[in-house]
Amino acid sequence: MYIAHAVCDGGDLDCGSGLLLIIKKTMDPLSNGQILEVKSRERTVAEDLPAWCRMVEHEYLGSEPGSNTTRYFIRKGSYQDELEADLQAAKGFQWSVRAKGDKELTAKIYSRNHTFLAGQPADFSPKVNAPSAIDYLLASLASCLTVGYKAQASRRDIEIDHLELTLKGGLENVLFHMELEEDGSPKMNTITGVFYVSSPESEVVLEDIWNMTLTKSPIYQTLKQSIAIDIKLSIVF
Repeated sequence: MYIAHAVCDGGDLDCGSGLLLIIKKTMDPLSNGQILEVKSRERTVAEDLPAWCRMVEHEYLGSEPGSNTTRYFIRKGSYQDELEADLQAAKGFQWSVRAKGDKELTAKIYSRNHTFLAGQPADFSPKVNAPSAIDYLLASLASCLTVGYKAQASRRDIEIDHLELTLKGGLENVLFHMELEEDGSPKMNTITGVFYVSSPESEVVLEDIWNMTLTKSPIYQTLKQSIAIDIKLSIVF
């Protein structure tokens, strides 16, 4: 359809989760009037990208659907968007949550447009009314790595059939937390797990994606400073 002067691949990212920053960084070196090709598998981009182009005065030229990936074409306009300001704003962004005491030993957590319940800090009963703080900590790491792996694979146009991560974590002394013993610490000291991935790609590629996922994971990189984390990659064919 068009001859592009540069190409960027957004994979499954939508315009609100980093795609626009990728587009703007790739477009920045182009001269006015040159064309950028954007590859994406995210459906919402078809509506959001033309609207963004109108807002920043770039010319949206159209799209070319494929079997899995759609190609979008943008002609750079004379409007010079402040890329550096956007990058600095992204670097300085702060997430915020609000916790409000709820019935019994639970708290109601407010996070953007979501609300959920959290139970006791560390509850090891087989059934609970709400996940404990430890459950959420493990879930945070699990979701960060699982979705992070999908995002890394998507950027490389790597097909993933199935992903599953199981994690287990223990406290140094839960009885200290419960005030039943005086010695020890309530800190979490180990997290172990297995990350299962099924894909037609080679083991070398899948292992490289896994290593990059760990490197780029904000939750993993934060927790590993104080917790021994041992997660094995298991490739299933």
